[in-house]
Amino acid sequence: MPRLSEVIAELDALWPPDRAEQWDAVGTVCGDPDARVGRVLFAVDPVQEIVDEAVSLGADLIVAHHPLYLRGTTTVAAGHFKGRVVHDLIKNDIALHVAHTNADTADPGVSDALAGALDLRVTGPLVPENGLGRICELDHPETLAEFAARAAARLPATAQGIRVAGDPGMTVRRVAVSGGSGDSLFDAVRAAGVDAFLTSDLRHHPVSEATQRTPLGLVDAAHWATEWPWCEQAAAQLDAISDRHGWDLRVHVSKTVTDPWSSHHTSPGAPN
Repeated sequence: MPRLSEVIAELDALWPPDRAEQWDAVGTVCGDPDARVGRVLFAVDPVQEIVDEAVSLGADLIVAHHPLYLRGTTTVAAGHFKGRVVHDLIKNDIALHVAHTNADTADPGVSDALAGALDLRVTGPLVPENGLGRICELDHPETLAEFAARAAARLPATAQGIRVAGDPGMTVRRVAVSGGSGDSLFDAVRAAGVDAFLTSDLRHHPVSEATQRTPLGLVDAAHWATEWPWCEQAAAQLDAISDRHGWDLRVHVSKTVTDPWSSHHTSPGAPN
């Protein structure tokens, strides 16, 4: 079995830490570089449910997309939920490694995985300067309603489901996709001249302005759902690396839904 340091070196080659945004917190959170790694679990969020799953699985390493401590900390006391995660990881000899914005801008990266989940053909980056987002084409034109239904069918189910803004009957041929929060990318989306934009965490005012300015279709999925396909893509990449080196790693993707929203209720009607 390889050492943790050997596995991390390969992960850093896939998602170089220096490609992360300055505000980000990527890399190895805990783990002994000399420890042996035989089983790896990929997940979006390094939360307690994922740690418990890793313990049950006998995993030696969790590779997460979201950071555990994005804004830093002064304590890892077990009385705090993040401290409990660290304690449980260390007690069970499980390392934690994070690839966040460096995985967003990688090629292939988070948005490539999102496009692949929907069987979209990637034609280039949405933001060429840093490789963020992807511009894609559909094999056949669809209505916005049909494209949203495709997203609902292909992405993991969440309480939020899929929200749509724009004319449901409009024709969609070219789309932009961005895993994770995407309403900061509207200028790039408009410049790309696409028919629709699939992302998450869209806010009221940016959506209102976008739909008033152009006949752009917007498809808003849960943040976790748009990034989960990356776990499968990343696991396949590590599988290939393991085969190449003869490591015989056991690589798993967590199917635990860690989206924080737990239910969805529809209003009975418009206000009087």
